Amino acid sequence: MTETNTWSNRFETALNPMIATFNASIPFDIILLPYDIQGSIAHAKMLAKTGIISEEEATQLVQGLQEILTEYENGEFHPDINEEDVHFAVEHRLTAKIGEVGKKLHTARSRNDQVGTDLRLYLQDKITHLRANLRHYQQALLNLAENHIDTLIPGYTHLQRAQPISLAHHLLAYWEMAQRDWERLGDVAKRTNISPLGCGALAGTTFPIDRDYTANELGFNDIYRNSLDAVSDRDFVIEFLNAASLIMVHLSRFSEEIIFWSSQEFNFVTLKDSCATGSSIMPQKKNPDVPELIRGKTGRICGHLQGMLMVMKGLPLAYNKDLQEDKEGLFDSVKTTESCLEAMTILLTEGLEFRKQRLEEAVAEDFSNATDVADYLANKGVPFREAYNLVGEVVKTSLAAGKLLKDLTLEEWQAIHPQFENDIYEAITPKQVVSARNSYGGTGFKEVRNAIEIAKTLTT
Repeated sequence: MTETNTWSNRFETALNPMIATFNASIPFDIILLPYDIQGSIAHAKMLAKTGIISEEEATQLVQGLQEILTEYENGEFHPDINEEDVHFAVEHRLTAKIGEVGKKLHTARSRNDQVGTDLRLYLQDKITHLRANLRHYQQALLNLAENHIDTLIPGYTHLQRAQPISLAHHLLAYWEMAQRDWERLGDVAKRTNISPLGCGALAGTTFPIDRDYTANELGFNDIYRNSLDAVSDRDFVIEFLNAASLIMVHLSRFSEEIIFWSSQEFNFVTLKDSCATGSSIMPQKKNPDVPELIRGKTGRICGHLQGMLMVMKGLPLAYNKDLQEDKEGLFDSVKTTESCLEAMTILLTEGLEFRKQRLEEAVAEDFSNATDVADYLANKGVPFREAYNLVGEVVKTSLAAGKLLKDLTLEEWQAIHPQFENDIYEAITPKQVVSARNSYGGTGFKEVRNAIEIAKTLTT
């Protein structure tokens, strides 16, 4: 048996070096060290509380673990590939520091419940940070919305001009998506906040442990009722990856629109120098790199979700080495989602400017007020479907004549239907078209102001 073997004397030779590298998770699970230390300290205290080890031994374990955490934070702890994973790295370092007592730390637990505990502590922490990032993003959206209640922008369906809307209303749609994301992460946190510590490898332990004590020490709200489920459950990872994928999909949708809006064809926004780059060969270019990167990174997160689903789909109970694959995708998803939220928040705060004059021109150069002409007739007693068909004919003939609806004379309107009067011109101005839509949740200016106030109360 060599020093590099971590397991029992059941084995006579060390691993093939390539297999040792292939098997090891220490290159990426070292990120869990602070959480591993946290869980180990709680476990050591519990062992003393239940009389499994002495108070003096627990004190030595806790002190040694705290010193290892300090070494890690100071960049002085560098376990190599022979340590296999973060759990063994900590245990080996602890034994080197305090001697034989360090070997007692692993009493009444397994790496299986240990890694499950570490991962849950890590994710709880990261969910808290992500929800804070979502709030900052929502605040940026709210600030923009407040400044653009009266700014109009073409609304689209099927990427075709549909009806003019308040720009604030458009921005608040993304606020609503982010609010669902924030709530969804809170739901994930609830199911992450359950302790598997003490479930052992799969069947519990013969030692008189106190699982409620360690759960309370670590801030968990509950403990797993079934030890098999506890060590093999990764639903919380999948749920998080799903939530992260939706956050990224929402950011990607907004990114797509910003990319469109910043193009010369739309010209709705100007990208500021602080959040755009140029071309190495075309000096006139200003590229929307931030939204393009967010749009591109979305595929990675969705891919991690699918990858984790595939890891889990065929696993029998309980723990299997396949579950080592739960970490790299999760760590990358956390980091990527955090950075994309931060980048989008900066872009909205200081990286773009809406071109109000161009937007005003855009909502006045199409037939997006056609529905309001039909509504006008319907309000005067004409059945809506009849009015709808009449307006369809008007749009067709106007297009052929190269006219917009606002260009028709009153005589032309009355030739279409005698119910048209001079007030038709006011009814189809873009401002009036938007202002009139004050049904709950609509784009009317009054409703948008109400929506902003509601959003403020939800995000404070």
